[in-house]
Amino acid sequence: MKKIQICLSTLAAAAALMAPMAPAQAQQKFMTIGTGGVTGVYYAAGGAICRLVNKDRAKHGIRCSVESTGGSVFNVNTIKAGELDLGFTQSDVQFNALKGMAQFKDAAYTDLRAVFSVHPEPFTVLARKEANIKTFADFKGKRFNVGNPGSGTRASMEELLGAMGWKLGDFSLASELKADEHGPALCDGKIDGFFYGVGHPSANIQDPTTSCGAQLVSITGPAVDKLIADKPYYAKATIPGGLYPNNPNPAQTYGVLATVVTSSKVPAESVYQVVKAVFDNFDEFKKLHPALANLTPEAMVANGNSAPLHEGAAKFYKEKGWIK
Repeated sequence: MKKIQICLSTLAAAAALMAPMAPAQAQQKFMTIGTGGVTGVYYAAGGAICRLVNKDRAKHGIRCSVESTGGSVFNVNTIKAGELDLGFTQSDVQFNALKGMAQFKDAAYTDLRAVFSVHPEPFTVLARKEANIKTFADFKGKRFNVGNPGSGTRASMEELLGAMGWKLGDFSLASELKADEHGPALCDGKIDGFFYGVGHPSANIQDPTTSCGAQLVSITGPAVDKLIADKPYYAKATIPGGLYPNNPNPAQTYGVLATVVTSSKVPAESVYQVVKAVFDNFDEFKKLHPALANLTPEAMVANGNSAPLHEGAAKFYKEKGWIK
């Protein structure tokens, strides 16, 4: 059975190192990584990548910066438009973009290229303590945040609702708050619950469980089992009990992998240097956020990447013997 493992280490912060670039032989190049909300793991992981790239910017001439964005779908579309160099996206969104499915049904993005996969992202549902929610089905007729348009969370939420035979109208309110907004809204009593795809542990989940005793809710049942069986990018996952305050019991769910993608139009040397910075400093990379702690290079190259590897990434992996 496919399973997703979740790291249990202490939450840490990671930020991009943006000191002025020393004189270099190469002309300075700028690379921007699209992430997600500032309280999510995408933003911290993007900062970790840029920190490592910028350590050697005097040698390779690349200055890396992180941009907080609307998330997975936004990042893919913005890379396609040439306004981002790299971006984080859920493995299901990467698959759909390449194949021209779901939110990309009007146009497949055939220039999409994989760089590597990163941490597991279990779909996480939190309920307001006073809402008396025991199962996901209890949210029918309640006020629920389905995620902001353009996020991978929203795309996955719509796929789950479709599998369950639900529509947005089955909620009394289907709010579209961004990830940075749904925790405060839950604790303020404006919504009864929210759905979020995120790596764990996450400050985004830590805050409402600490502040107002928000409760994790399992996502299980025949519709979920069918999604996992039918979709190659989904796997079962468990959010361990005790990971967050006021939640002693594990939550059963399913999820995807976070991945980093780019365009075939981004220069091979630039992508090569990003990949080299991460894997030449891999122990440091894993320490920059607890969601990264259990990663292995082999899994990051082999899992979750539907799109072809970018030639710059493939060059590095061949040098390491990780691919042929």
